[in-house]
Amino acid sequence: MTRALGAVASGRRREQPRVSTVPRRERLQRYLARAGIASRRRAEALIRAGRVQINGQPATELGTTVDQDRDRVLVDGRPVAAQSAVVYLALHKPVGVITTHSDPHGRPTVMELLPAFPGLLFVGRLDAESEGLLLATTDGRWSQRIQHPRYGCEKEYLVHVTGRLTPQTLRRLRRPLDLGDGDRSSGAQVTVVERPGEDATSPTPAVHHLRIVLREGRKRQIRRMCAVVGLTVQRLVRVRVGSVELGTLAPGGWRHLTLAEIETAAAAG
Repeated sequence: MTRALGAVASGRRREQPRVSTVPRRERLQRYLARAGIASRRRAEALIRAGRVQINGQPATELGTTVDQDRDRVLVDGRPVAAQSAVVYLALHKPVGVITTHSDPHGRPTVMELLPAFPGLLFVGRLDAESEGLLLATTDGRWSQRIQHPRYGCEKEYLVHVTGRLTPQTLRRLRRPLDLGDGDRSSGAQVTVVERPGEDATSPTPAVHHLRIVLREGRKRQIRRMCAVVGLTVQRLVRVRVGSVELGTLAPGGWRHLTLAEIETAAAAG
């Protein structure tokens, strides 16, 4: 797993990484999460279990603070160094997890799955019922390039639908659609994923598998597109954003992007 903290290519000019501002003293669990040791909740468990030391002394209180420039922190006897540079992450968001920093209703959020890097931004969103690739970064300019329609960054989804799937239905999905409330899609690439022994365009209510590629990101866009043409989404998985693929990343798992992914993600499409 490559930790990519390098520059992002923008045209012919390569921008230099910008450094996040980190408070001089911070709570120990946040420091451990920022170091990529564990999520903040998991870091609290490590502290309670007595597996963390500061300057040679056990640190078991959750209110303990640490100075990253002066204090030496160990977890299971190994030194820890917190991350302060720009970061780029890929997360496999599971179904039922909310794409937000906190939820007043107590629902699980993606922040419980990720280290608490200061200033972390979500690069687009996935609704609670959807799953798959979610990017996060502390680089606001890179995030904008991925999300803004004018850069044409592709987002690819595997979608399971029920309903009457005909050639006409597919043509409608590929063309601009009125989504209601004055919102309109600009069209999409839609292909049927063939499965052995199945008529992919059968009008029966079987589950059909579609591959949909968008160059924009409207709220619940694929679900709304499908509803307009009489299809019901049963499962929606984002498998690619630009050049970054979900691959074999397990649900709830995360990784750092490679330098190549950072530099080419927004250009892919």
